[in-house]
Amino acid sequence: MRGFSKAIITGNITRDPELRTTTGGSSVCSFTVAVNRNYRGTDGEQKEEVSFIDCSAWGKLAETIAQYGKKGNGVLVSGRLNQRAWEDKNGNKRSSVEIVVEDFNFVGGRDGGNTSGSSSAPASASQEDIPEDIPEEIDLSEVPF
Repeated sequence: MRGFSKAIITGNITRDPELRTTTGGSSVCSFTVAVNRNYRGTDGEQKEEVSFIDCSAWGKLAETIAQYGKKGNGVLVSGRLNQRAWEDKNGNKRSSVEIVVEDFNFVGGRDGGNTSGSSSAPASASQEDIPEDIPEEIDLSEVPF
């Protein structure tokens, strides 16, 4: 049987995205998304847990995220999971899992932008640049995942 992985997350970019170019000339952008989860603990108290998810984007998506993405921007990311393994300088085996971005949207209303991976409009567009049919806020409770 063939495997399949798909991850969809929404959260805030934790630091400005970093764009670099491979020796082969491909653009790659690395960034991290903080994903908050609220839940009620066994003691009945409201608790919050934060996961920091590493993401990488390639090509035009990488260039768009690097150009318009900033620390604190809300973002919805979807892509495939990729596990990397290596040995650190002490010889210890290490690994990490990241999302290889296939699609994204900046979220968070007009001030945070609503730019998608297929759009060329900046996330910080002025009020006049934003079409009126784009919602001011995206209600994530209606997203089917």
